[in-house]
Amino acid sequence: MSDNASYHMPFGAELQDGGVRFRLWAPAARSVDVCLNHGAQEIIVPMNAVADGWFEVTTASARSGTCYRFRINGDNRIPDPASRFQPEDVHGPSEVIDSASWNWQDAYWKGRSWEETVIYELHVGSFTSEGNFAGVLEKLDYLVDLGITAIELMPVADFPGKRNWGYDGTYLFAPDSRYGRPDDLKALIDAAHARSLMVFLDVVYNHFGPEGNYLHQYAPQFFTEKHSTPWGAAINFDDEYSHWVRQFYIHNALYWLKEYHVDGLRLDAVHAIMDDSQPDILTELSHRVRSAFPNERHIHLILENDHNAAHYLARDAAHKPRAYVAQWNDDIHHALHVLLTGETGGYYMDYAQNPVSKLGRCLAEGFAYQGESSLYRDGEPRGETSRHLPPTAFVSFLQNHDQVGNRAFGERIQSLASPTRIHAAVALLLLAPSPPLLFMGEEWGCCQPFPFFCDFGPDLVSAVVNGRREEFARFPEFSDPDALARIPSPMDENTFRQAVLNWTDCDRPEHAFWLRLYRELLALRHREIMPRLRGMTRQSAGFSQLNAHALSAYWLLADDARLSVYANLGDDAYGGCDFLSKIILYTTHHSDRNHIDILPPWSVIWCLNEGPEP
Repeated sequence: MSDNASYHMPFGAELQDGGVRFRLWAPAARSVDVCLNHGAQEIIVPMNAVADGWFEVTTASARSGTCYRFRINGDNRIPDPASRFQPEDVHGPSEVIDSASWNWQDAYWKGRSWEETVIYELHVGSFTSEGNFAGVLEKLDYLVDLGITAIELMPVADFPGKRNWGYDGTYLFAPDSRYGRPDDLKALIDAAHARSLMVFLDVVYNHFGPEGNYLHQYAPQFFTEKHSTPWGAAINFDDEYSHWVRQFYIHNALYWLKEYHVDGLRLDAVHAIMDDSQPDILTELSHRVRSAFPNERHIHLILENDHNAAHYLARDAAHKPRAYVAQWNDDIHHALHVLLTGETGGYYMDYAQNPVSKLGRCLAEGFAYQGESSLYRDGEPRGETSRHLPPTAFVSFLQNHDQVGNRAFGERIQSLASPTRIHAAVALLLLAPSPPLLFMGEEWGCCQPFPFFCDFGPDLVSAVVNGRREEFARFPEFSDPDALARIPSPMDENTFRQAVLNWTDCDRPEHAFWLRLYRELLALRHREIMPRLRGMTRQSAGFSQLNAHALSAYWLLADDARLSVYANLGDDAYGGCDFLSKIILYTTHHSDRNHIDILPPWSVIWCLNEGPEP
């Protein structure tokens, strides 16, 4: 691991011998000053115009802890877009941070291989009643005992207001002050590494939040009208002046990985990044990261990509990822969700026909959609061939923040399906070769909703509330205005409060079964599955559909052991299975594992045999 030095960037405020260097890209500005707060006094320091739209100055009048703003054209005062900390939220001044002040204790830490990954996704503000980095730190031992190897933090970049999912961040280099100061996040990461836990961070590179973004005032070139997005003009990754925009995001990725010792990044909704250049920003960013960490430690880059663009997940001859190690696999969630709940509205319509076949394809080949037309997308083809990729290139999940929180009331799967069905789905995902992801509280059968919440300024209240309700107005169950009015307002603090995990529930008898189940399955995964994953290739997997609700799938693991699963995800038993020659690893139903010839309703049986199929 690297030493305590800060990560040097071509923008922002950085401590140097003799003071602080300030640098801002403001190609539309005539003049820029840095305004330093010294108690009630303000010191205004003119910045020098240099080439390519840059302004810079080094001054002895600033030091660590100094709060500052940039003044544009002698008028508007704005925060630093590369601020390392915003102590007074998105409209307040930025603070000069001594990035080398934290005394890291993880010099030994080299990370963990991707094959060992079990992800636990959490939202810092609602994971504990403390709602901060320190609260997460207190739960690390619990997560290790559960069998987790990586925590994934939903975005922590500074957002407007007191609460937010994190996807409305405005200052991408600044941990939100509600969660703690920069050193508090470093303390969490340091403590995680001491327990052999990786830390992944969710980052948003496709848009800025609707409040607190001042870039249009002095750098409108940061955006382009060449592409349109749900948030208006696209971020300029491929038009004139795009060079420094691209560098902004590349340095952001390197900043979190180097200055905060983060082990990996999950890039949110990259299908919404518009870029026609070659190489595109996703490719360039991944290459820069790979070059920065050639052999120093394990770094994992993960995508969320509705386009199922398998080429970003390509492996080299040694089976190592060329760019991104994995993608969140929405397909496997959607197929399972249709089977468990019977829901076929919205994007679930693409999985309504033969969901078992689509689930089997996910297990054996990665994506269910590999170029087939999507009914939900008006017949547009979706996806690329993925059967050549290893199963470790796909992150599987039964729940995550999107699939819970994008529902009108934020219901978890526990409120939508029976325990028997959920047990089968959990057993299927946690022992499959693809790395699993858990959403906070899932492991003890949490029934609390996780609705969408935010806290924007008064100018945005009506737009946010009305926009949320308009999203669901086209659904038949919300055709009644009274039903639509019952959708919780994202701006209401109570909407957030109901999402804060009540950890006393974890100890209740009705939740003990689930916690015991997750611990058992993850222990089995650690012992029997993980050691056999490295070096797997996709060509050594396949599936068969046994009937409308049952399937079998197999994988030839790296040590030539054969892992196979038989799953009945329907209400009628399936007969005709012969398990006499198979070594049963886990079963959801049978107590006598030597006399199994039937799959009861909603059952899963895992087998692990050395060598080829007997």
